[in-house]
Amino acid sequence: MNILFIMYDQLRFDYLSCAGHPHLQTPNFDRVAARGVRFTNAYCQSPICGSSRMSFYTGRYPSSHGAQWNGYPLRVGEMTMGDHLRKLGMGCWLIGKTHMRVDAEGMARLGLDPDSIIGARQAECGFDTWIRDDGLWGQGPDGFYDENRSPYNEYLKSKGYAGGNPWADYANAGVEDGEIASGWMFQNSDKPANIREEDSETPWLTRQAIRFIDQTSGPWCAHVSYIKPHWPYIVPAPYHTMFGANHVPAPTRNPVELEETHPVFKAFLDSKISQAFQRDEIRQKVIPAYMGLIKQCDDQLGVLLDHLETTGRMKDTMIVLTSDHGDYLGDHWMGEKDLFHDPSVKIPMIISDPRPHADATRGTVCDALVEAIDLAATFVEAAGGAVPEHIIEGRSLMPWLRGETPGWRDVVISEYDYSVRPFADDLVSSTHDARLFMVFDGRWKMIHAEGGFRPMLFDLETDPDEFHDLAKTDAFRAETDRLYKLLAEWGLRMSQRVTKSDADLMAMRGKSLRRGILPFLVDGSEVPPELTEKYRGPAEQIHLQDDTDGAAND
Repeated sequence: MNILFIMYDQLRFDYLSCAGHPHLQTPNFDRVAARGVRFTNAYCQSPICGSSRMSFYTGRYPSSHGAQWNGYPLRVGEMTMGDHLRKLGMGCWLIGKTHMRVDAEGMARLGLDPDSIIGARQAECGFDTWIRDDGLWGQGPDGFYDENRSPYNEYLKSKGYAGGNPWADYANAGVEDGEIASGWMFQNSDKPANIREEDSETPWLTRQAIRFIDQTSGPWCAHVSYIKPHWPYIVPAPYHTMFGANHVPAPTRNPVELEETHPVFKAFLDSKISQAFQRDEIRQKVIPAYMGLIKQCDDQLGVLLDHLETTGRMKDTMIVLTSDHGDYLGDHWMGEKDLFHDPSVKIPMIISDPRPHADATRGTVCDALVEAIDLAATFVEAAGGAVPEHIIEGRSLMPWLRGETPGWRDVVISEYDYSVRPFADDLVSSTHDARLFMVFDGRWKMIHAEGGFRPMLFDLETDPDEFHDLAKTDAFRAETDRLYKLLAEWGLRMSQRVTKSDADLMAMRGKSLRRGILPFLVDGSEVPPELTEKYRGPAEQIHLQDDTDGAAND
């Protein structure tokens, strides 16, 4: 059994034809859905790349693993799916992006050599690395955004693309009047990227995945992590002309959202990215490029699936398709991700298990409340292990794949730490308060903001577009109170007792008694005689001090 764990960066849950998109046809995503289960209520644990991915990889919530935003190191010793799977005899390999930031101070404190096997795994989020490329090779006055080397840039240079940063000059830029038309500028999104399609990022990574599959033997888990359709929103020909303004849906937004707006929501609305996506001409350029990037991803998925079929690997490989978060694309007057409306926090999740026990669920959908952290638990069970529930906070999805109806969660939780956002200074006095929590029970979605703010509340049954914030008044106080109670119960979860399982703790009960630690006894009759046996019997020697003479003198 192998696991092909494919992640697309910033792919919306509803931009697939199997999810009902009216214009974008994704036959290869649909092909996997026809072979497996599509989960329609899957949510990421944080709508920001780094924190979300750390939750996927650890199976734990952001407030448990601590890496709550991009650039927050994942602390040394935090167990990941690679650690769990290797214990079960399954290799765990990275091909693409992780957004992992190494805990360099922790490694130095513990004397871990980054060039050692364990050090390298700590630095790569628990994976063994086939190839890592985080895919954002921005360069400014202070140098590169990412200080690691770029294998993709090296590939482009080897193919004759000139310059020091061909990722920026060719793969993510067009040409206008002989000048670079950078993909960083939305006005250029309708131009073809100045690169041969086969040399662009998505086909390049597909070839890396095929190279890995061809040279390895199972059991293996391969995390194939594409940077696209994440911005810069620019795509090579012929994908740049496949969609036009006539394929751009009207934005899902309502003027009521701009009335008595929650202060945190308003701060995001006032950001440059949101202001850009509030302009129709920007959406009409960006969204066709976004759709073209997804179409290219689907075509490359087809290349990968065809290779699995041709080589006979399809019959023994579980395939998982998902995303780290979505993209507002102008919905709710927003751009990017970051908040908890469904376009941002809801993710696609499709799982195809080739084994006979999953035959009954092929081509079905499941509307259970699913969390990104469930994949770590799923992979452990798929590999034949027992999920270490004292470490992994997610739940295995294997019962759903087998057609069972397990006891399940009542709510999903997502978290967001906006401490590093410049507007945090205007909202809260301490970074401790720059935190948001979402609790969603399948109908009611509440967003709690630390710092003394009121909550936000949406009823997705009567308001599926999430326009009407019902917490603007006290009319629905009973619902917010109920959801706060559920959030509090989640907050009381056991999340840090990771070195001892429940079974370990049960086995420890009374163990010290059988090893001679017998405190608080009156005469020994309180315990079985065998426990006091070592403390009874004739004294072999007597060393009591004889103070008879002293007593007589008194």
